[in-house]
Amino acid sequence: MPLSVEEWHNRFCQQARWTEPLRAHFFFRRNLGNPHRILEVGCGTGAVSASIAREQPSAKVAGLDLDLPRLQFARSHDSACVYAAGDARRLPFPAGAFDIVLCHFLLLWIPSPVKALREMARVARPGGWVLALAEPDYTARIDSPATLEPLGAAQTEALRRQGADDSLGRHLAEVFAEAGLGVVETGVLASPEAAGKQNDADSEFEWKILKEDTGRSFSESEWEKFRRADSAARRRGERILYVPTYYCFARREP
Repeated sequence: MPLSVEEWHNRFCQQARWTEPLRAHFFFRRNLGNPHRILEVGCGTGAVSASIAREQPSAKVAGLDLDLPRLQFARSHDSACVYAAGDARRLPFPAGAFDIVLCHFLLLWIPSPVKALREMARVARPGGWVLALAEPDYTARIDSPATLEPLGAAQTEALRRQGADDSLGRHLAEVFAEAGLGVVETGVLASPEAAGKQNDADSEFEWKILKEDTGRSFSESEWEKFRRADSAARRRGERILYVPTYYCFARREP
């Protein structure tokens, strides 16, 4: 059964927690002063936009997405932000309208990520910032023990079939450069487990996402075998699930 909008919101909130340290690093160590206008492109249910509104209470935060049910959820659950429908490749805002324009697990899903970044740069003010907070490279995924490697391979293939660029993360700085954006900082996020952000509830939700992505790739008995192997590896402290996830900060030329 497909995940509900509420379940996807839980997933997006989980992902928003993963990038909390990165957002703190950017906002509090970049001498930004007080940014007044912030736009999240591909905001989904508003998980990240709402977090930024709490983190930056003096800023006006807007979110944009193409998915109307997710936008409706965001509007009904968050009054601190303004949400609009639109395409990342044709942003419905004037040039220079925002101090910071960001995205979060978005560019891998866009057929023309360079075009989206050029649009993000267009609506950022001169001297403003364009951020990609999280873009994964599933081709470098690590699953351990080896008995769980078929899960990772199946999920990567499923994402590819859905239209994702499974290696976008490793090329993120190149995509920024092609869009005419000079990268000020780039790097790889700490994994949720390494950062202490993967609890039992998160682990359980990962299984829901796996089943959502891979569909009928495995029988129920195979799923049960994977679950037992996962639980046993976690008890032994041997479970590794790591997808390198990259970020980039760039500044629009004044």
